[in-house]
Amino acid sequence: MAKVEIKMPKMGESITEATILSWLKGIGEEIEAEESLLEIATDKIDSEVPAPTGGKLLEIMFKEGDVVPVGATIAIIETVGTEETDAISPANGHTSEEEEVESTIPFLPKEEVIHERIPVSSSAVRESDRFYSPLVQNIAKEEGISFQELEQIPGSGRKGRVTKKDILYYVANRKSPTVPEVSSKPMFSSPAPTTISPSSSSNGFHIAERSFTHHGNIEIEEMDRMRKMIADNMLYSQHISAHVTSFVEADVTPVVLWRKKVKEAFFNTYNEKLTFTPIFVHVVAKVLRELPRLNASVQGDQILLKKDIHIGIAVALPSDNLIVPVVKHADKMNLAGLTSAINDLASRARKNKLTPSELEGGTYTLSNVGTFGNVMGTPIIMQPQVAILATGAIRKLPAVVETPEGDMIGIRHKMFLSHSYDHRIIDGALGGKFVRRVGDYLENWDMNQGF
Repeated sequence: MAKVEIKMPKMGESITEATILSWLKGIGEEIEAEESLLEIATDKIDSEVPAPTGGKLLEIMFKEGDVVPVGATIAIIETVGTEETDAISPANGHTSEEEEVESTIPFLPKEEVIHERIPVSSSAVRESDRFYSPLVQNIAKEEGISFQELEQIPGSGRKGRVTKKDILYYVANRKSPTVPEVSSKPMFSSPAPTTISPSSSSNGFHIAERSFTHHGNIEIEEMDRMRKMIADNMLYSQHISAHVTSFVEADVTPVVLWRKKVKEAFFNTYNEKLTFTPIFVHVVAKVLRELPRLNASVQGDQILLKKDIHIGIAVALPSDNLIVPVVKHADKMNLAGLTSAINDLASRARKNKLTPSELEGGTYTLSNVGTFGNVMGTPIIMQPQVAILATGAIRKLPAVVETPEGDMIGIRHKMFLSHSYDHRIIDGALGGKFVRRVGDYLENWDMNQGF
């Protein structure tokens, strides 16, 4: 028999600890490799941790509700083998010969975390029969939900635990009044000047809005937490980056015809649907290698040139909010690999199954606004990146076609490319050259190539 240590996985660059929500297996129970072992929560996301190997759960090091640092041993699985004790982290699934077993693992007490993240006294939480994950606590704090109010929210989780879905549903429905029509007296009229000032938000940026007079039959809807985060990030980006947008109209007929020709064989070979997005990402990654200044960030007076190419892809959620998972090392993948990675990220994004690390580290972003039938757009840069490309809807249009016999009118597949870039470090020549180069690669796509 061999004993394998299970480590608390690393879930993102800024996450150093996680709370154990529940153990899905008990001591003595058998578990298969990749089967979910426990549920954990951070202040960003709730997720399940799979077992990296099969065997019997021999020991559990922490109980439900404990806050555990990343890398700490959380359980031991007994499996068939000849080795003594191996250390395995579910984040990478490989053994570490250098790590030693520690008898005592320090961790941050639950009371301290709750005291920091929720606007109620820690003693009140300790006396409660319910456990609240850091993510739920963080949402409660941002939404101004008191401890007494939190206690009244119905929980659908194990042992009545309030999940992220429960609290977001509560937030969305706690304030939804319909304001009756008012014909004579204005509503919400307390004019104030617009000012820009520091705030306690993650970006340290806030705009004090003006108040306006509103008339008529109005329904008030509270922004959900994600919408507030998007609004804050977009305002910050507009404030910090000097946005300029260049446009190119590309004849993507070769790409359209090639995809139509190979998509059935592609699906039969890889069991993946070939969309246009992986093709666009493939071309963008190639151009970023040629023009690396677009794969950068600005930090004060310094320009950080990123050597790795991690491309974010904007994904619309069922709620109409937007999330941007990241394809890491996109330039090192072939088209099949990009297709599989993008389809997987997009699918899990819509099911709220992404991990924090899959939303971090992007160096450039692609937004396919053509998915919604939009001809073009002027996308806002994802900070701390310096550029973003929007691909518009592909349309059949009459166009002049040059032939050896002379010019003629033909039906071509046309698409607008919109390239927004940070004028602090990217001038029009480079920003325009980049989007033109992307268009050239699409227009000269080899229709005889394989996949």
